[in-house]
Amino acid sequence: MHAWLVWAISFGVWTLIALAGAVTMYQFNRMRGWPRNFGSMLSLELSQSLTYAPLTPFVFLLACRYPIRGDAWQRRLGLYLVGGLVFTLAHVVLRGLTYHVWDAGTASYASAIWDSHAHAVKIRWDLFESLFFFNVVDDITGTYVPIVLIAHVVSYYQRFRQRELRTSQLQTQLAKAHLQALKSQLQPHFLFNTMHSISALMLTDVQAADRMMSRLSDLLRMTLDAEETQITTLSRELEFVNCYLEIEKIRFEERLNVILDISPETLDAQVPQLLLQPLVDNAVKHGISKLSAAGEIRIRVQAQNGELQLEISDNGPGFCKPGSFQHEGLGLRVTRERLESLYGQDQSMELLSPPEGGGMVRVCIPFRVQPGDSRQGALLTTLRQTG
Repeated sequence: MHAWLVWAISFGVWTLIALAGAVTMYQFNRMRGWPRNFGSMLSLELSQSLTYAPLTPFVFLLACRYPIRGDAWQRRLGLYLVGGLVFTLAHVVLRGLTYHVWDAGTASYASAIWDSHAHAVKIRWDLFESLFFFNVVDDITGTYVPIVLIAHVVSYYQRFRQRELRTSQLQTQLAKAHLQALKSQLQPHFLFNTMHSISALMLTDVQAADRMMSRLSDLLRMTLDAEETQITTLSRELEFVNCYLEIEKIRFEERLNVILDISPETLDAQVPQLLLQPLVDNAVKHGISKLSAAGEIRIRVQAQNGELQLEISDNGPGFCKPGSFQHEGLGLRVTRERLESLYGQDQSMELLSPPEGGGMVRVCIPFRVQPGDSRQGALLTTLRQTG
């Protein structure tokens, strides 16, 4: 807590206490029919209460700086006892300097520092002594100890919040490291598959292999540009997938047909980077490559009921065990783990076998939109031409 705030709260609270005390005394005297003067009562309460105001911040800061905990509690108790006596002495001095003190010898109020008869400064040590013994118990038990307790509560709460903040930061860093590790597994995975496709063409069609190498360099450039990125827009993810599909179309030629069904309002949606590529790669590797005839991959994206639904389907042989990830490849497994890390329970990923045959992967994540990309129109045109 800032020091200026402690001072402001101290003077504010003690002023309110003085006002409340003055009002209480005034009402009490009025009900008894005694002489009443609110101004004099307020002066008395202010001299009694406001003298605590400049002392409270020091006690508060002392308690925050040296809280009672651990093995040092005995030494801290001794420190607080000395602090309580010093607090009472300081309050007695301020009280004697600001208002008259009851003088039992004359049965009247007198100044502890001024001789009204001689009109000169005269320190009445006896008045200070009586004032000290009259206030010491109330000052320590009624004022000093509550301030110390409040300081401990505030101090423990601040430390608790700091621990929560540090824990949250560590959890965030751990989650980021986990996501980055999962993403790092995907990058060499698709690179290995692409290189395998290139090597398959090297002995049969060198020009096609060269074109694939050129598109691979574009893929790597896009990957490096977003190396630290976990979330991107659907339009950028489709651009990356389009580059990957161009490589696969070189390999499969007319055997690969891509159909896109993308709702325009979803292009600005936030999606994990490298979400679609492993799903499309799975459709190519376990679907299209198993066919001797023409193969078809359909990418469908729509927004419905606050969810972004992405479906990648193919007309291949389908999954061995729909709905189970146990025997699926690295790409699907890592993608599922990334979705769980990013969205928790607010996501789903299913392996389905449509009635018309083939395999389908359906992913549902929260539909969140970020500012649009001016390349979206050109991107859709390019993707349709590719398909």
